[in-house]
Amino acid sequence: MKNSSATKMKNFSDTATDLSGDAVVEISGSLRKLLADVFTLYVKTKNFHWHMTGPHFRDYHLLLDEQATQIFAMTDDIAERARKIGGKTLRSISDISRHQRLKDNNDEFVTPEDMLSELHADSLELTRNLRATHELCDKHNDVATASLIENWIDETERRTWFLLEIVAER
Repeated sequence: MKNSSATKMKNFSDTATDLSGDAVVEISGSLRKLLADVFTLYVKTKNFHWHMTGPHFRDYHLLLDEQATQIFAMTDDIAERARKIGGKTLRSISDISRHQRLKDNNDEFVTPEDMLSELHADSLELTRNLRATHELCDKHNDVATASLIENWIDETERRTWFLLEIVAER
């Protein structure tokens, strides 16, 4: 009895979705990279939030805190979607570093203008990565993941727009 129950549990991921095994591997792999990028952007945004200086300190400090909250809100949905289709997700900080495409910023001092420009560029890159994952989902007819990604693209474009308006005024 235990053996058949264990067998059912072991095979659950094989039947969690009607997507092919290749689709699960490709989509969950792409979601893993997205999740690593989102964590990277979250930490960088908080880093810049904590180290903001200058005459616009309050406005930029609050903007980056708001954006960091929005970015972090994506993480659980990305990870749970990968698991829901039977895939794997990130397990540790070192796992994040192995999969991230966005670059960290460990500089001791970054000007507010450079902070906002870097976050703008990273947000554009994240949007490109989201679109690439959306294309992969379309290829495999994974409409549920594609639908989530469409919302994340819209949210990321909004954050990018806000950053652009500040960066462009310089």
